[in-house]
Amino acid sequence: MKKLTVSTRDNPMPDRQRRTLLAAVLAAYTASFVPWATAQSQPAASAAPAPAPDSFLQISKLLTGQASLDATLAARLYRALVADDSSFGEQHQGLLAYVNDHKADPMALQKMLDAEKSALAPVPRRIVTAWYTGIVGEGERAKCIAFETNLLNVITADKLKPPSYSYGVYGSWATKPV
Repeated sequence: MKKLTVSTRDNPMPDRQRRTLLAAVLAAYTASFVPWATAQSQPAASAAPAPAPDSFLQISKLLTGQASLDATLAARLYRALVADDSSFGEQHQGLLAYVNDHKADPMALQKMLDAEKSALAPVPRRIVTAWYTGIVGEGERAKCIAFETNLLNVITADKLKPPSYSYGVYGSWATKPV
């Protein structure tokens, strides 16, 4: 029977560079989980968006003619309007003050503002456009904030469905109507 011998050539000392590289890769892999764990441990209350100011809801109800509006959508629209124009916060408050001071009829408000060439004239259009179409901004800056929940689709929901890709089975759009 042959005796097994282990030579130093077959089992060299561990390579320090390889061990260091292996430890660095393992540390980087482990560290990649840290942001995920931190995000998971934050309370849910911080993720809730700030509600829209009462002044925005008041002027929105007046301009849209709706007695109640979706608070979540109001917050999203308000944030988008402020992001589109940083002075919107002051503008909508100025518009509400104008309406209260002049006891303006909502149906005549736009004509009054246009006749006076007021700096507030674009504000009612922006608010109504945002609520009814769900779009904030114009041209390259236009952002769709709401589609199914915009007022155009909500008000007509009992008769119309928002446009989609297809209401029938696959290929139903290809058959010609009778």
